Amino acid sequence: MKKIELEIVALSHSITQTHSYAVVLGEVNGLRRLPIVIGGFEAQAIAVALERMSPSRPLTHDLMKNFMNAFDVQLQEIIINDLQEGIFYSKLVCFTEHDTVEIDSRTSDALALAVRFSCPIYTYENILDSAGIMMGDAAPQKSKGEAVGIEETGSGEREDLTSLSLSDLESLLNDVLENEDYIRAIAIRDEINKRK
Repeated sequence: MKKIELEIVALSHSITQTHSYAVVLGEVNGLRRLPIVIGGFEAQAIAVALERMSPSRPLTHDLMKNFMNAFDVQLQEIIINDLQEGIFYSKLVCFTEHDTVEIDSRTSDALALAVRFSCPIYTYENILDSAGIMMGDAAPQKSKGEAVGIEETGSGEREDLTSLSLSDLESLLNDVLENEDYIRAIAIRDEINKRK
């Protein structure tokens, strides 16, 4: 089967499930999108890597990358290779000097590692056909390498941030970073940057 390359185009709260997030993958040079519901911790791990934030302590996916690098294992690509009853299945394609190995993975973990290793993300036509969404021609196109949209948790949060002073925002940013809430930190950082 021919592999179709995808890239992360958005990360936001899921509108269908409470306390969940959706990562939206877009077909490179195409109009199809593949939304995948993931958990909050996985969304945070993806957001931290996308925003090139440096947590005070390594997250699990950072630890995994460090471990793989220490033993000279490279992540070549990830493949979202199956969809069963609404659950996506993925595999990591890893290689060393002597071998190539495919490792089963949750899709959210595979995406968090793909961002850290800057490796390509692939899927197959049948998965895009069954779970993908076709964007209209009028939809804005994202070129490869363009910044990813990470949306705030909702309009209420945006209003809360706009009502705070710059010093309050900076204090809040320190608090959420200390609590390792990196998705909220991104929203606060963006609000601070808009004011400077």
